[in-house]
Amino acid sequence: MERATFLRRVDEAAAEINDKLVDISLRIHAAPELAFKEYTAAKLLTDYLTAEGFAVQLGAAGMETAFVAEWRGGDGPTIAILAEYDALPDVGHACGHNIIGTAAAGAGVLFKRAWPELPGRILVLGTPAEEGGGGKILMIEGGIFEGVDAALMMHPTTGESKIGGTSLATSDLVINFKGKPAHAAGSPHRGVNALDAVVQTYVNVSMLRQHVTSDVRMHCLITKGGSVINIVPEEAEIRYLLRALTREGVDLVVKRVRECAEGAARSTMAEVSFVETTGYDERWPNKTIGDVMIEHFGRVGIAMPPEPAPSGGSTDFGNVSKVVPAANAYPAIGPQNVAGHSREFAVCSASAEGNRVLLQSAQAMAGTAYDLMTEPELLAKAKQEYSARASLVGLRG
Repeated sequence: MERATFLRRVDEAAAEINDKLVDISLRIHAAPELAFKEYTAAKLLTDYLTAEGFAVQLGAAGMETAFVAEWRGGDGPTIAILAEYDALPDVGHACGHNIIGTAAAGAGVLFKRAWPELPGRILVLGTPAEEGGGGKILMIEGGIFEGVDAALMMHPTTGESKIGGTSLATSDLVINFKGKPAHAAGSPHRGVNALDAVVQTYVNVSMLRQHVTSDVRMHCLITKGGSVINIVPEEAEIRYLLRALTREGVDLVVKRVRECAEGAARSTMAEVSFVETTGYDERWPNKTIGDVMIEHFGRVGIAMPPEPAPSGGSTDFGNVSKVVPAANAYPAIGPQNVAGHSREFAVCSASAEGNRVLLQSAQAMAGTAYDLMTEPELLAKAKQEYSARASLVGLRG
């Protein structure tokens, strides 16, 4: 099928399914669900894809709310379009995942309606728990991305629309201190104060902030500090989320924070233990695919600068980008002064502008998938760019 014919059919189908997509998005928005508990959202999306003829597997990679929806034509390339649909505690869909999930489903449906006999395979992948838990990582480990040639996603933002560049890698470090209880007034000298060790760790890491590179972020919560005020705290705990531009950078920061805690343990005579969970990897932006996405978003009315924009945040899409060529578009749904993860952003996620961007994103991703599926040279270039990045990182590591 000629490109112009395909795009015309996509636009015609977009007018037909717009009301359905908006309805699904608003229903997901009205019933926000946290990581791995996105039962309503997963059902809304999979019911829609099933009704449109996709072969749907719910419970992918051992997660109840993960899914794989497939439309296969020929034996050509496989393009995956990724859906997110988890919400945040307290502020609901303040990251716009209701739009992400619905736009992904919409893109798959638009492609199938425009060209049912496509020369390859379209996958809509439902990936739970982006806000904490990393469903995409579990899907990678479960083999879901084997055979995928390229991956696409959109994520709403505010201010200027853009193609996503690098993002920060993360690790989660839980530091537990064990002391010795004693009467806080009658015999404090017989106790070992675990909370003191936590406070000393906090101070040590705060001083460390002067001596790390500018990309490093260190967030923390004191999650345990004792139970009774007149007993020297026997157990205390502090949790750090550590970020840097690369996995190697995060590993170095983890080492330094552990040393801060070990010093605090020595100075207070507490025992220290660590539980580290490797989190999200940095994103490898694929400019070849990104350039195609920019063209297709521009075609539907969303202009983006030509260069990928780095992010100060983190995403498990980074892990995807390290196993297949991938690109993530960030179309704007609100003004610059609206912060992500805010109640104001949640309002934008159910606004007329958000609904408009939802449909435009579905059209743009369907068009991008068409180009990758039908232009062997383009897909080969995207894979070559990915391989060159992987080789460079391997040599550096």
